[in-house]
Amino acid sequence: MAKIKKGDQVIVIAGKEKGKQGTVLSVSNDQVKVEGLNLVKKHQKPNRATGTEGAIVTQEAALHISNVAIFNAATQKADRVGYQVVEGVKTRVFKSTGESVAVAK
Repeated sequence: MAKIKKGDQVIVIAGKEKGKQGTVLSVSNDQVKVEGLNLVKKHQKPNRATGTEGAIVTQEAALHISNVAIFNAATQKADRVGYQVVEGVKTRVFKSTGESVAVAK
């Protein structure tokens, strides 16, 4: 079960994009797409049926979920996520401070 969700602010901790931050666009299995990071160029074929022209499109490629960590704005560092049950509701919390993780929509 992934502890990183869509809309989370994350920081890349390994790979060519190490140290950069962004917002999670999507999570699937063990891969995440982060806004503005790991950009690749994709050649798109023209399609007469839909009226799209051929072009070279720049888009985000997936990163492995182990290469990103959630960003704690209070400490300005990467952090780990745990779970706590508060008043019968399971919430995500930062391991270092115990504060709940706020998801920016």
